[in-house]
Amino acid sequence: MSSTSDTSKSDRGTRITVLVALVANLVIAVAKAVGGLLAHSPALLSEAAHSVADSLNEVFLLAALRRSRRPADARHPFGYGKERFFWSLLAAVGIFVMGGCFSFFQGVEALRGGSEESFGGYVAGMIVLGVAFLAEGVSLVRALHQVRRQGGLADGMRDPALRTVVAEDGTAVLGVSLALGGMALHMVTGQVVWEASASLAIGALLVYVAYRLGREARDQLIGEAADPEAAARICALLEAQPEIDSVEALFTMKTGLESALVAARIDLMPGLDSEQVEEVAVRIKRSIGHTVAEADQIFLDITERSAGEAEGSPAATGERGGA
Repeated sequence: MSSTSDTSKSDRGTRITVLVALVANLVIAVAKAVGGLLAHSPALLSEAAHSVADSLNEVFLLAALRRSRRPADARHPFGYGKERFFWSLLAAVGIFVMGGCFSFFQGVEALRGGSEESFGGYVAGMIVLGVAFLAEGVSLVRALHQVRRQGGLADGMRDPALRTVVAEDGTAVLGVSLALGGMALHMVTGQVVWEASASLAIGALLVYVAYRLGREARDQLIGEAADPEAAARICALLEAQPEIDSVEALFTMKTGLESALVAARIDLMPGLDSEQVEEVAVRIKRSIGHTVAEADQIFLDITERSAGEAEGSPAATGERGGA
C-alpha cells in the first residue's frame, strides 16, 4: 500500500512538472514566433520550432502518465506500464523532426539567402529570448526539484516522462543561450553567418538529445532487464533457499516504471514430494515479492534432478503470477 501511495504521489508531482513545462513552452513558442517573424531571425524562428516541439511532447507525456496506470486486462495481461516508454519515444521523434530538422533548415536558408537587417526587431527578439530564458529556467528548476524528491538522479531519472522534461528544459536553456549569442554577434558584425551557425548548433543539439532519449525509450520498449542490483538480490535469495540445489537461469524484464517480470529456472533437492514442492514455490514467490517490490509477475520453472521431471509441476501455483 505504501509503495502504491508513493508511486501515486510521484505521478502527481511529475504531472504538475509536465503541466508547468507545457504552459511555459506554449507562451514562449508564440512569443518567439512573433519575434522571429518581426526580426526575420533564423535563430529565433529555430527556437520557436523548438518550443512548439516541446509543447507537443508535453502532451505526449501527459498521455503517457494517464494511460500507463491502467490496470492489466485480458488483452494486456502484464499491464500498460510500457505506455510511458512508447510516448517517450514519440516525444524523441517530435524533438528530432519538429525541432532539429527545422533548425537545420533555418540555418541553411540563412546562409544561402542572407537575412534582412531590422535591429529594432532584433532588440525585441532578444528581449523575448531573455524572458524565455527565465521561463525555461524556472521550468528546469521545477523539474530538477521533482527529480530530487523522487530520489535524485539515480532514481528520479528512471521515469521517462520526468527524464524527457529535464532534457527538454536543459536543452531549451542552452538553445536560448545560443540564439542570444548568435543574434548579438549578428548585430555587432552585420554577418548573418553567426546567427545561421547558432541555428545549426541548436539543430545539432536537438538531434543529439532526441537520439539519446529515443535510444533509452527503445531499450525499454524491446524488453530491458531489471536493475542489476535487484536481480542480484533475487539470485541471492534463491541460492539461500535450502530446498534449491542450483539456480540454472534467472531472467528479468521491466514491464513498467515500477513493475517487472521475473522468471527463474531452478533445480530442487531430491526427495521432495509434489505437495512440498508446491509449498516451496509459493514461499519463494512471496519472498521475491517482498524483497523486490516491483516484481509483480513471478514465474518459476522447477525441476528435480533425481526424479527427472518434476511430477505434476506445481510451478503454476502462487499468488504473484504463474509459472
